[in-house]
Amino acid sequence: MIWQQISHWTCLLKALIFSLLLQPLMTQPSIITQPNFVLLLADDLGIGDVGCYGNDTVRTPNIDRLAREGVKLTQHIAAAPLCTPSRAAFLTGRYPIRSGMDAINNYRVIFWNGGSGGLPPNETTFSKILQQQGYSTGLIGKWHLGVNCEHRNDHCHHPLNHGFDYFYGMPFTLISDCQTTEEPEMDRAFRRKVWLYTQMIALATLTTALGRLIGLFSVHWKTVTCLALFSLLFFVSWFSSYGFVRYWNCIIMRNHEVTEQPMVTERTTSFILRESISFIERNKHKPFLLFLSFLHSHTPLLTSEKFLGKSAHGLYGDNVEEMDWMVGQVLDAIDKEGLKKNTLVYFASDHGGWLERQEGKRQLGGWNGIYRGGKAMGGWEGGIRVPGIFRWPGVLPAGKVIDEPTSLMDIYPTVVHLAGGVVPQDRVIDGRDLMPLLQGTVEHSEHKFLFHYCGTHLHAVRWHQKDSGAIWKAHYVTPNFRPLGAGACYDRGFCPCFGEGVTHHDPPLLYDLSRDPSESQPLSADTEPLFDTVIEQIGRAIEEHRRTLTAVPQQLSVYNIIWKPWLQPCCGTFPFCWCDKEDEYPDAPSLLTLLRKTLNPTVKISRDEVNLSFHVYRILA
Repeated sequence: MIWQQISHWTCLLKALIFSLLLQPLMTQPSIITQPNFVLLLADDLGIGDVGCYGNDTVRTPNIDRLAREGVKLTQHIAAAPLCTPSRAAFLTGRYPIRSGMDAINNYRVIFWNGGSGGLPPNETTFSKILQQQGYSTGLIGKWHLGVNCEHRNDHCHHPLNHGFDYFYGMPFTLISDCQTTEEPEMDRAFRRKVWLYTQMIALATLTTALGRLIGLFSVHWKTVTCLALFSLLFFVSWFSSYGFVRYWNCIIMRNHEVTEQPMVTERTTSFILRESISFIERNKHKPFLLFLSFLHSHTPLLTSEKFLGKSAHGLYGDNVEEMDWMVGQVLDAIDKEGLKKNTLVYFASDHGGWLERQEGKRQLGGWNGIYRGGKAMGGWEGGIRVPGIFRWPGVLPAGKVIDEPTSLMDIYPTVVHLAGGVVPQDRVIDGRDLMPLLQGTVEHSEHKFLFHYCGTHLHAVRWHQKDSGAIWKAHYVTPNFRPLGAGACYDRGFCPCFGEGVTHHDPPLLYDLSRDPSESQPLSADTEPLFDTVIEQIGRAIEEHRRTLTAVPQQLSVYNIIWKPWLQPCCGTFPFCWCDKEDEYPDAPSLLTLLRKTLNPTVKISRDEVNLSFHVYRILA
């Protein structure tokens, strides 16, 4: 009797599952009043790497097509020159210093999946507002804004706690440690230092023990034992984290579940593209937000074999061209589903290209065109001026170019208003709604001043003097380039924000970007009659801006960024964390395609699809 009841409920469950899967097949497309959003964010892409921004050697036909069919911004500015703070600003519409997502130390990004820092739960992302407006929200790709706070499964910083219904990708960022064939990248200098200390301590321990054995030293064995124990503890204290970077940081998650640990880098690109297209297909009958956060073009530059050696700029160029192809595949999916006229597509980079990233003679970082500086430099244009393209056929004009200061933070109020939401009134929102500017109903950007931070240190300020057309930029702090005459900090790998590696300017260096976008000719009181007036006006703006800042917990403090074993995401029983679950279950779109073919007797079903049907049957049985 009991087995009959179980069988009865099993049949009902199967019927329910198939009815849910078949529901989209039997539902007519509804009239969608809210637009869809597809936000494409590249990683470490320089503005000079894209064809429509002047590059004539790297092929980016799909990104260029977006610009031809939409609006191109020439002064699109990231709120920070590094991944974590820039992405925090992008999602919240606020300078990262307001949420504690900029650092007072040299650790300016999330360093470990097992750290406790991250985007605070009390921050309201645009995805959270769109979720409340009835949108299906998905993040595919890179997160890099933290995972847990107090224990392994609290997921307080996780994308699903910040308004995303679905997440597939890396909770961390791509680093060279993720590939066994590459030299370690993460905290390379620190690792060399602690390894040297470990060898010195071990040598001292062995010398002491040997001296005790041959009678050279009159040392108690207890002392030798304590020294050996200290040597072991010191080694374990750092090797338990840095010795397993690939397992702790290079992981793939689907929602809250770790599915690859470590990640299988050879298939990551194809899986991210598959997930992105699947998300569009699953949600085409209702408004959706897809945030495709590329792993391209961050080192180690994961590139599929069919793109290797195809560009004129080595592995980096190959990687950029593959990303452009991925953009084209996503655009094709939008067109295929008939969503082009109801979808706002946005393309940008999180900050400028990494000039110092080199291996021997190989340049592995991007190019920032005519703009000075690059990644990690809070003031110079090369670190913060990025591509910015919007396309929405029938709503935004095609082929328009806007030469007005805009910010990645502007995406926040723009998508919130278009979705019918309201930006939070209980906090400062630094972004501005771009639709009036994009549609041409206003001539100028709403931004009067933009503040350029390096960590928590204010390095530069931009003033858009709208009546004259001048765009003044005052640098209060600049990094010291090494070697002398170089355009970056090649001696360090990253330019610092403070200390001996920077120069403070009083009076500040002043440029007019409308006449000197390369920031090559600083102005002075002798060469610019308005010099004192401009510096005074910018100074007042800084004072007013600082009055709007409030003290918040520092998410990138030393305590928050260090690795904590009890916070480490793990697909097994810690510390035995290794798995590959991606082949265990068929993805929903493949299953839906199979069901549609099964219902249509004229369509031939392949052998792989027959195998899939048996696999589905085993799961349900």
